[in-house]
Amino acid sequence: MTETRLFDPLNKPTDAEKSEIVNFLFENLEEYGDPKKDIEKAINYSLKEFTSFGGFILCLYAGSQIKGAVVINHTGMGGYIPENILVYVAVNKHHRGEGLGKKIMKQAIEHATGDIALHVEANNPAKFLYELMGFTNPYLEMRLKK
Repeated sequence: MTETRLFDPLNKPTDAEKSEIVNFLFENLEEYGDPKKDIEKAINYSLKEFTSFGGFILCLYAGSQIKGAVVINHTGMGGYIPENILVYVAVNKHHRGEGLGKKIMKQAIEHATGDIALHVEANNPAKFLYELMGFTNPYLEMRLKK
């Protein structure tokens, strides 16, 4: 049985909880993840630890253990740029295939106000889940790295 906990600028995690979320995402995103400092920066953005539009974090817990986590940041935009970007979603690698990804994604979609964008690599197995949840790929993203 899992319990969902919401963290946002009005309900911030403790430093220990934040560290646990960062470590969970780092370990379970595997090759699709980022360095811990980047994960922590996205979390701090969602919690408005610095000037930002904020966002929220949803975590699925079984007891005190995180089974899944989602980080959504508000973009401050709307219309041509979605209001939210799903930055990270991960399920404990030992509990994949149990429907936890679908459960936490559904909760994140319900909680978010406005549209949600995300970036996913073409070979990421989570792409199937995103399509199942209604995400489409209407654009080709291009980036110039400087």
